[in-house]
Amino acid sequence: MFKFRAFQAICDTVSCEKFRDGHRQVLIDYGISNITTNTDDWMCNPYMYCIIAEIEETREIVGGIRIQISHKDVPLPVEKAVGNMDRKVIDWIRMFRENGGVGELCALWNAKKVSGQGISLLLIRAGISSVNQLHIKSLVTICADYTMWMVKRVGFMVEKSLGDDGDFHYPNENYIARVLHRIDVNTLEHADAYDRKCIFNLRENPVQIKMERGKNSDIEVNYNLIFDKHGN
Repeated sequence: MFKFRAFQAICDTVSCEKFRDGHRQVLIDYGISNITTNTDDWMCNPYMYCIIAEIEETREIVGGIRIQISHKDVPLPVEKAVGNMDRKVIDWIRMFRENGGVGELCALWNAKKVSGQGISLLLIRAGISSVNQLHIKSLVTICADYTMWMVKRVGFMVEKSLGDDGDFHYPNENYIARVLHRIDVNTLEHADAYDRKCIFNLRENPVQIKMERGKNSDIEVNYNLIFDKHGN
């Protein structure tokens, strides 16, 4: 059984360090070493929230995703990644921040040992389901081709006004990344019907044990998606 657990980054340093180490190993496995946000700064960021996937029996962290809330003094990962390539990214984020608040879904990863089980899509759904606790209206993300199908399923759309029709050479010339927006986190109007149903179920029941469709078989997940937050 997998356990999905949510927490504010500043509340759980040990889990943050395990998240960081697992994520870095995945990047190394894929030959990527220059991700602009691959630092430790996020662990001290009061606007950062995490969801981790653990093997329940061993407590080994095998995947994760983060949600960072936009604040005028703390750039989002997408701003750090491609804001210097297109300054419109900064204005774009500010517009969302000043109109209901915005967060970024970022740092998605899963370990090779669970590859092919569908953990990444479940983490994306869990992240989106939990943002109602964070009092924001919109979400953005940046992703490569191999994750595009997942984020489109849950309602993200490529922002073609940025970069080269939405494309950026990031993290290096060998990759194309795309900036996507803007799920209305309350309605999820552009999400596929099945994914929307799953997300709303998790939002209404953030603590539950549920059988989920994996890529090749069903998997059992013990969810606790209530953020243990310190005031900020």
